[in-house]
Amino acid sequence: MTQDSQLTELYRSFEMFKEANDERLREIEAKGNADPLTEIKVNRLNERFDHLETAMRRTARAASAQKSDEEKEAQLFAVERKNQFSGELDVKTYRHYKAALNNYLRKNNAGSNIDEIKALSVGSDPDGGFAVPPDMGGRIVEMVYETSPVRQVANVVTIGSDALEGINDLNQPTSGWVGETDTRSDTATPQIGEWRIPVHEQYAEPSATQKLLDDAMFDVEAYLTKKIADRLSRMENTAFITGNGIRQPRGILTYAAGVPSASSFNIIEQIHSGAAGAFASTDPGDALISLVYALKAPYRNKACFLMARETLGEVRKLKDSMGRYLWQPDFQMRQGGHLLGFNVVEAADMPVMAANSLSIAFGDFSQGYQIVDRQGIRILRDSFTAKPYVKFYTTKRVGGDVVNFEAIKLMTFAA
Repeated sequence: MTQDSQLTELYRSFEMFKEANDERLREIEAKGNADPLTEIKVNRLNERFDHLETAMRRTARAASAQKSDEEKEAQLFAVERKNQFSGELDVKTYRHYKAALNNYLRKNNAGSNIDEIKALSVGSDPDGGFAVPPDMGGRIVEMVYETSPVRQVANVVTIGSDALEGINDLNQPTSGWVGETDTRSDTATPQIGEWRIPVHEQYAEPSATQKLLDDAMFDVEAYLTKKIADRLSRMENTAFITGNGIRQPRGILTYAAGVPSASSFNIIEQIHSGAAGAFASTDPGDALISLVYALKAPYRNKACFLMARETLGEVRKLKDSMGRYLWQPDFQMRQGGHLLGFNVVEAADMPVMAANSLSIAFGDFSQGYQIVDRQGIRILRDSFTAKPYVKFYTTKRVGGDVVNFEAIKLMTFAA
């Protein structure tokens, strides 16, 4: 399915979802609850929309990767055959050459439409199958592990020491009105504080035999490096959301509830959803509006929502008092869509909706959360300690913490 057809199907699925959800809401209004079959239909359409969004992202990535690989192949081929071709060998020419060569080798009819099959057959081992080893050039199918792309929205800085320090400017000077000859008394001078974020160390140490590294049909070392990098990335993303700050970054969800002030700044305001583990049954979207406007205006310009995919599925069903959906898909970027006009970032480490869960975060995370990198991934290849195994000792040093507590708001699913 092409990207254009996927986009059309995505739009059609969203219209079907809205129609089914409208029916569910009418049943709730008329009878107090929705028909179970209607609930199932809405949930299935919601899941289908998720799958279509994921498929579109994968198609775009695959097309980009395929184009890049073909460009590399064409460039390599042009270098190897530079004396046999005149002019520039581009990707299109290389595709035609590959197709013609493949047709000639298999059917001996590169320039015709004759469908002639050779007597030697790959399907029969004695007739030539033994001469055709299995092709290991196909892609490696990997399980997709969801994560929380906090680095996309937070502030990231690389340092050369073991901690990053900054200043908290939480006070202001006092002032007053006076007459021309009135006595001027001293006013209060603002005070400043300090915050500090240390870096912490992640590590991994997989191993493989030297024989496997030498003889495998794909680059095992590169494969392990990619897997380790992906695992470390997911570990740090989890810590940015729920980490306790002990030998790891401290997460957004680990601070006490309250409205930050000069005297008590290290707290994050929590807005109630109106029901335990759910939105309020009446005007459910009002809690989201309260969450948005709990944030001061200077922070709303770059603000976005963080929530898990399951929570987003419930948010998609919400309407305002005029019957308009609060959430709208993003057909351009094909990401989490827009909620009340703000971008939604899917974060798998955010809790799903449950009693008293902190399932939605909203704010300007570039102001509120600071990520500190000491160095990138460092790999020590150790082929001596445990012969015949080669160990890949991998480390990465990173820290993270909330620095501006009034730039982030949380929604707790409680009455």
